[in-house]
Amino acid sequence: MDPKTDRLLVAPVFVLSPVRSGSTLLRALLDSHSMLHAPHELHVRRLTVGFGTSLAEKAMDALGHNQADLEHLLWDRVLHRELARSGKQTIVDKTPANAFAYKRIATCWPDARFVFLLRHPVSIARSWYEAGGEKRSPEDAALDALRYMKAVQKARTALTGLTVRYEDLTRDPESETRRVCEFLGVPWEREMLSYGDRLLLEKGLGDWKDKIRTGTVQPGRELPGADEIPESLRPICACWGYTADKAEGP
Repeated sequence: MDPKTDRLLVAPVFVLSPVRSGSTLLRALLDSHSMLHAPHELHVRRLTVGFGTSLAEKAMDALGHNQADLEHLLWDRVLHRELARSGKQTIVDKTPANAFAYKRIATCWPDARFVFLLRHPVSIARSWYEAGGEKRSPEDAALDALRYMKAVQKARTALTGLTVRYEDLTRDPESETRRVCEFLGVPWEREMLSYGDRLLLEKGLGDWKDKIRTGTVQPGRELPGADEIPESLRPICACWGYTADKAEGP
């Protein structure tokens, strides 16, 4: 694959995070930057290509394209069109499910940049349980959220990127957004801290509840104590450096 001829996007940004980890907040802050376009969850990895006939498949094979190649071309075109419509320079996609497809994303865009957004696993699980309208048990919600956490950790191990913690972002949004801007090579802009009316929310595409609608960063919930961590989440808590009252490590 030759990026010069096969890709329209240059160095797209992907926020890889579990569900309910603050990715909508981070994308709202980033989208308020004059150079960064961070729309709602895009789910482009779910866009597929079908040949329809064996003749079409043979024709594409003669051009050197398999199904994955064609899907990558489609993904790139969709994101590039969205970026062009925005008038900005860099697109940011924060779809949580991208963590399960990090290998394909890295293959599609070898120059992609990754921001890993972490949050205390128990806080993630509780928020996921509450977001589901209590339709499942807290333990089932925790196990479902854990799938995303494990996928993000695999991506962190395999890829180079910047790690941001939700707790740090809500405690000191200026310092954390400055870190992100430095990583992305763009100047920090104070307007990022008050995304206000610029945030467009689509129900079902990220967090659209009252807290995110305030237009400014709100304090995060109190961190759980060690005795509140279920057995299923203890390994990932340890891996991410979350103790009873603080986060440590990268």
